[in-house]
Amino acid sequence: MGLTGAIDARNRQETIDRLASQTFDVLVVGGGVTGAGAALDAAARGLRVALVESRDLAAGTSSRSSKLIHGGLRYLEQFDFKLVREALKERDLLVARLAPHLVRPVTFLYPLRRKVIEQPYVAAGLTLYDALEGVRRPMPRHRNLSIKEARRMAPGLRADVLTGAMIYYDAQVDDARFTLTLARTAAAHGAVIATRARAVAMLRDERGERVVGARVRDEESGREVDVAADAVVVCAGVWTDPVTALPGAAEAGFKVRMSKGVHVMVPGEAIDSRTGMIIRTEKSVLFIIPWTSRRWIVGTTDTDYDGDRAEPAATGEDIDYLLEHANSVLARPLTRDDVVGLYVGLRPLVAADETSSTTKLSREHVVDVPLPGLATIAGGKYTTYRIMAKDVIDAALEGYDVPESVTERLPLLGADGLPALERSVRRIAEDHDLDVDTVAYLVRRYGNLAMEVLDLVRDDPALGEPLIEPGPWLRAEVCYAVTHEGALHAEDIVARRTRMLIESSDLADQAAPVIAELMAGVLGWDRARVEEEIARCRSLVQAERTALAQARTSTTNG
Repeated sequence: MGLTGAIDARNRQETIDRLASQTFDVLVVGGGVTGAGAALDAAARGLRVALVESRDLAAGTSSRSSKLIHGGLRYLEQFDFKLVREALKERDLLVARLAPHLVRPVTFLYPLRRKVIEQPYVAAGLTLYDALEGVRRPMPRHRNLSIKEARRMAPGLRADVLTGAMIYYDAQVDDARFTLTLARTAAAHGAVIATRARAVAMLRDERGERVVGARVRDEESGREVDVAADAVVVCAGVWTDPVTALPGAAEAGFKVRMSKGVHVMVPGEAIDSRTGMIIRTEKSVLFIIPWTSRRWIVGTTDTDYDGDRAEPAATGEDIDYLLEHANSVLARPLTRDDVVGLYVGLRPLVAADETSSTTKLSREHVVDVPLPGLATIAGGKYTTYRIMAKDVIDAALEGYDVPESVTERLPLLGADGLPALERSVRRIAEDHDLDVDTVAYLVRRYGNLAMEVLDLVRDDPALGEPLIEPGPWLRAEVCYAVTHEGALHAEDIVARRTRMLIESSDLADQAAPVIAELMAGVLGWDRARVEEEIARCRSLVQAERTALAQARTSTTNG
């Protein structure tokens, strides 16, 4: 995989062979943000590491979050100051040092509707939020806004209910791309990364007292291999219970409660604002988040869930909850017809007892070592993935002589030299005969890895053409997703490498044949395989459309 951290789908067979032939210090099961973070943590300590993921990287919750890196303002009400302080530290590390190309500050406006009651309460909360961040900070402090200032930033606010506002900063991320970059950074430090490779059993030593690896099935070929490892680390999120119930495994000393988080996408023109917004609800808070110039994200719900882990569904009640609270402050009400996309994530909360409400369960994580050689982690939140990764690797290798974690000082791939690269966009555009906006888009998306994408365009100028109109994506990004980002199927690209699926199902449908043809050129697919990939991709698009249509037309009782 080399020092560039390329995860090359063309070398998949070699990757499976390496799993079968090498002995690893750590085998990570799960390719979400925690699993990718754990692989990086261990690899950066100089350990031999493998990661297996049954689907694609970030295929589950880690591509279906609120796309925020934040301290968790609402956890202050639960007096969870430790979690907030920890999350704010991690947010600032990511913005300032570890991933400034992927994690960027974003403003949130808090509309005040009952100034006398709300203003002191909200101000106290935001003052504490600022204080927990500390003195050395990359983010400005919160400030009060007059009605006039609030309307200037967000003309779409209802004038009849607005008595003032407050503005504060958090950060935003493309969650799937971030998880992918973590995995690639782990690969750059020697980790072996295998997607669509499912752990089907844990391996025990001769006396049956210790876990010494896992049997892994290649979901592409059906081949099974035994992967030897000193420690197996389960970072499976809402799949924790099924994984720890595999033959040879042992159940963790906790249960995972699933909480459903529904988000809807609405068109950019539906909300007239230059800032994100946060709205207090009776259960939690609601975010209105700028995603692209074409889309806003409105989310999220927080309800118990016990259905299908792979494809959780939203209901009309979920959508109405989101729209009703958004409309409490918006002059132009959002309707179900405004919802152009939706996605549903499942939070893996650690169950305290059977009666606890998911909105009250802490987002702090729990690590358990039910057997020597087997460690399991659950809970936590996206923002604190690095702490979670460190803790589970520490627990898995307790008693071994291993170096301390260094990820606090380790920028992710793409981060180095970002300020200079951002100032060189015009020159780079001229050198590659591309427009400035296209190069700026690539730099925002890949950081200094944009130069690897541009190398493809230099070698084949046709790859500098748009993948689909309208849209920012280039044809080169499809080839790059295969050769550097491990994309095995067209659906990996529409769903997670480009995020086209959640932004516009129409564009995803139109792009499917182009993507399949480009992948065929890299992977050597025949015509039958191309048609199969197009059909598979369009089936996914149709499933998304059906889920959206059902949610938009279902009755409010769900």
